[in-house]
Amino acid sequence: MARNAEKAMTALARFRNAQLAEGKVKERRPFLASECSELPKAEKWRRQIISEISKKVAQIQNAGLGEFKIRDLNDEINKLLREKGHWEVRIKELGGPDYARVGPRMLDHEGKEVPGNRGYKYFGAARDLPGVRELFEKEPSPAMRKTRADLMKEVDAEYYGYRDEDDGVLLPLEAQYEKQALLEAVQKWRTERESRLSGEKQPEEEEEESIYAVHKEEPDEEESREELEGEEGGVTFIAHVPVPSQKEVEEALVRRKKMELLQRYASETLQAQSQAARTLLGV
Repeated sequence: MARNAEKAMTALARFRNAQLAEGKVKERRPFLASECSELPKAEKWRRQIISEISKKVAQIQNAGLGEFKIRDLNDEINKLLREKGHWEVRIKELGGPDYARVGPRMLDHEGKEVPGNRGYKYFGAARDLPGVRELFEKEPSPAMRKTRADLMKEVDAEYYGYRDEDDGVLLPLEAQYEKQALLEAVQKWRTERESRLSGEKQPEEEEEESIYAVHKEEPDEEESREELEGEEGGVTFIAHVPVPSQKEVEEALVRRKKMELLQRYASETLQAQSQAARTLLGV
């Protein structure tokens, strides 16, 4: 029996060798890259692995394959990538080019590598699998809270309003409103003056208690006696200078206050115009 088995194995080996010589049987890739001792064959197995990786990467783009199929394809692609690296090392040992340095890396860049899990990549639909998408999502960094020192660094002259006039917009607006306010004040003064000259009484908006009113108090006995003596003696008091009335005193105070405001807030040009207007009016 042993003799017959040995003859059968010898015949089978001769048959396979004959088929290999004729090119009818496809040669299988060695399981270990170190078993290959010929550079052309090592190049051939590397190209074969690249072809298989390309096919599987194209298949894994289909999200309808199902979760388990997609995971299996992704594992197979990563396994082939590792095997391709082994063959590239073997090619370098046999005197071939260093593909790890000069070779294209398009296939490796098809996938994303999870931080902390170096070497394993996800391709195509595998990136959207449950539990994988969260691995690539980065948590937003919390906003840094500014300290008091950081806030004080931003405080400058503009913060206090010292540069509000540098833009060239505020000053013309202030001059316009100042001129308008001055014209309104002059117009109001002319109206009051005309009404005062015509003898018309200006309507009072609110009746306020006059601060210049003199309240008569009950005369003492001595004052009443002196008044009686004066009346009996016929002595009367005569004012030799014009005494202003209460209304004239109030108008003089108002005019004085207006002049102070004009001198304080009005420009020199407006003061000159106001002085010319007063001169023409004879005030």
